[in-house]
Amino acid sequence: MIALPALAQPDAQPVSTGQAMVERALANELAAAEDRNHPMRYQLRKTSPRLTTTKEIIETADGDVARLVAVGDHPLDAHGQAREAARLNELAANPARQRRRKQSEEEDTGRALKVLCALPRAFLYRDAGPLQGPAGLVERFTFQSNPDFSPSNLETEVLPAMRGEIWIDPAHLRVVRLEASVERDVDFGWGILGRLNRGGWLVIEQADVGQGQWRTVRFQMRMTGRVVFKTRVFDTTEEQTRYAPVPVGLGYREAIATLLTGR
Repeated sequence: MIALPALAQPDAQPVSTGQAMVERALANELAAAEDRNHPMRYQLRKTSPRLTTTKEIIETADGDVARLVAVGDHPLDAHGQAREAARLNELAANPARQRRRKQSEEEDTGRALKVLCALPRAFLYRDAGPLQGPAGLVERFTFQSNPDFSPSNLETEVLPAMRGEIWIDPAHLRVVRLEASVERDVDFGWGILGRLNRGGWLVIEQADVGQGQWRTVRFQMRMTGRVVFKTRVFDTTEEQTRYAPVPVGLGYREAIATLLTGR
């Protein structure tokens, strides 16, 4: 588990100073999350205890399209490539399936936006001093639960149980890194829907990937809990690389053709 730093002491810089910078940065993150005018192509490497996969992903007006290119860091063999090409060709011929995929993506985005919107109110932020980040100096803030915050939906019920640290790029007012840990067990839906166990943690890292566009470059999560009656372990690392812009309004069939030809 990643060890989180001790929270700043009461004689540190007042909470309001750090709160203002963090709130401005989070407002920028919210605006970026709602921006659909800068679609990208990128590579996603996802690792879990069971499997490692690498996919090429293109964002389109019709939703994301992905092609599996490697398993266990080994490129697909001829049989695997043929099977993946057949899957994509079938998807191109079935727009209803792609519409369902897009709807699922939008639902996931909606849940994430609920959490993002709540972050300024859910925590009290305190300046912990500057730090040398991956691409330059960042401002570091610790955060802990705001006693005045009341979750208004299922997605934000875990926030009062979390604490952690956030790094802000002061020149661009963007989040460079966020790490948080779950300090106590959290029940969802009065314990009927599930529970998230104490001790879990997550880390999100972002960077400017070109032309002033900031994207997630690394996501790591280790959590355990219960969903309805089944115990679940969430242990995953995602690394996003090779970002490149694609035309606005690109259709999903065009993206499939691009992935199939390897352009």
